[in-house]
Amino acid sequence: MCGIVGVRRFDGRSVEEGLLRAMAARLHHRGPDGDGFAIYAGGAVGFGHTRLSIIDLAGSPQPMTSVAAPVHLTYNGEIFNYAAVREELAKNGVEFRTAGDTEVLLETVRIDELHGLDRLNGQFAFACFDERTDRLLLARDRVGILPLYYYEGPGFLAFASEVKALLPAIGAPELDDDAVEDYLTYRSVPPGRTLFRGVKKLAAGHALTVDKSGKVEERVWWQLPRDLAGEQLTGDDAIRAVADTLERAVERRLVADVPVGAYLSGGLDSSLTVALMKKVRAGGEVETFSAGFADPRFDELPYARQVSEAVGTNHHEIHVTAEDFQSLWERLCWHRDGPISEPADVAIFRIAEQARESVKVLLSGEGADELFAGYPKYAFEPTVGKAALLPAFLRVPIARMGERLLPGSKYRMRQAARALTGRTTAERLQTWFAPFTWYERRALRQSFGQLRTLGQYERCAGDHLRRMLYVDCHTWLADNLLERGDRMSMAASIENRPPFLDHELVELAFRVDSDMKVRGKSGKWIVKEVARRFLPGTIVDRKKVGFRVPLDEWFRGGLKDYAHDLLLGKDSFVSTYLERAPIEAMLGDHMRGRRNEELRLWTLLGFEVWHRAFLRGQTEHFVAASAATS
Repeated sequence: MCGIVGVRRFDGRSVEEGLLRAMAARLHHRGPDGDGFAIYAGGAVGFGHTRLSIIDLAGSPQPMTSVAAPVHLTYNGEIFNYAAVREELAKNGVEFRTAGDTEVLLETVRIDELHGLDRLNGQFAFACFDERTDRLLLARDRVGILPLYYYEGPGFLAFASEVKALLPAIGAPELDDDAVEDYLTYRSVPPGRTLFRGVKKLAAGHALTVDKSGKVEERVWWQLPRDLAGEQLTGDDAIRAVADTLERAVERRLVADVPVGAYLSGGLDSSLTVALMKKVRAGGEVETFSAGFADPRFDELPYARQVSEAVGTNHHEIHVTAEDFQSLWERLCWHRDGPISEPADVAIFRIAEQARESVKVLLSGEGADELFAGYPKYAFEPTVGKAALLPAFLRVPIARMGERLLPGSKYRMRQAARALTGRTTAERLQTWFAPFTWYERRALRQSFGQLRTLGQYERCAGDHLRRMLYVDCHTWLADNLLERGDRMSMAASIENRPPFLDHELVELAFRVDSDMKVRGKSGKWIVKEVARRFLPGTIVDRKKVGFRVPLDEWFRGGLKDYAHDLLLGKDSFVSTYLERAPIEAMLGDHMRGRRNEELRLWTLLGFEVWHRAFLRGQTEHFVAASAATS
């Protein structure tokens, strides 16, 4: 993968190459292998690019111009079926100068614009400027694996792979107050806002066109299947279809001119991915990488070793400590362009950092839970849904009281009780993953806590489970897990490829009958049936743990003083922006062991650390550090 930046002016002024270089300098970690810059249309449009060489290592410089017409491209990502598309284009008379996928994307868009993307299998974000129409096109891949942000200023529009690269064009960043509640609700900010005022995130499967007058139009070029088209897949046909499609997805993601390895947590998704890599390579070598913690409750290293031994991989391990969190937190917030919403982000970065010594690409298991119902909540929800039939004026206070009385050891029951405090079905679904309920947000800031929904649940057809998955693909997956996967891997200059998010498998998953996903208390049933062909039953049937970090104990031990100083110290932003009393109560309850408040503490700490990294003038320090270590 790479980093892209660009500016389009509408006021008659010219784009300065110095500005493009300043923007690109903030993306050196995304492209340490080289860079390129170009200005078009008499200075009205400028592109910049930082390259991580994966395909056609010696060729395919960017920005790139078509042989056939004044059409220009800067692009981040990979087109996995580029060889087949190239052959098809060549048969129709298209001339190629390079051997890579960049030119295939350029010629596809030149000929068919957005319609041409339907033929491509890949993960990408790009900008294409067509001098024939004087129009700039920005587009993002189907499910949002790769990022793209933009900012509309006076007389110009700027875009970049990461928010930090927009700052030279914007100036001093400001906080978007409306986005703060989004963060406290979702652990991330849905498109089009970000925590930076005026900076917008292009949504997955969306495209933006900008004409010479500055008129901006956004459109959807691909979307998750909302309707039930045809008969739902079930039985052996469904298992066979998922197995075959996933294997093809893994095979596609091995296309590279550099070494490719895999994350291996020891859980079902990464283990199955690794097993399929081994099969596709016909027994060839596979490099796998895992992280562990000195806490037997969450340490999955023994399971990862078991998978490695069963499949036959060259396995590498790394141990993550509380000190890693303290030393890396601010740096990784800078890479994330926001708070690190998941503690596992730090572990994923440490894995990528180690993996970079031997590979440039890592396959991961993201997407399986959201497509095939892997989280416990999917099995719990039918029971919770029955309790939700109570009128809100009765249900909400009862659920609030129950959640307060349940001990910390009853984590899942507490989560269910919290979900039941949702005032509507859509709010209940978002509360399963929410760090703060609507009434907790209101306690933190008086203007917070209004009823809010993104509307996905209402837009999707089918049964309740299908609609839950549709919601989670749009929120939890797209704006949290995929941002994490991209930023934490690219912080170490590693490309992340998730085979479960091959668009053919995504579309297939929404045709699989819900009974093939959840059976009794078991989620991801169909994935487990596929995995039995390759993995030991002890791995397939092991209780889901998730990539957990022992923060509860770390916050009472090695990170205790650090957490207290950040949240309640004299220079704490959080304790002045939000109400101090509930933060004091939360911290006190956790330290005394009365409640496990690790998620809410982490969420607030992440916000504080992000604010210090971006809004207190420390950005240039991280730019220099990134360039020095990439």
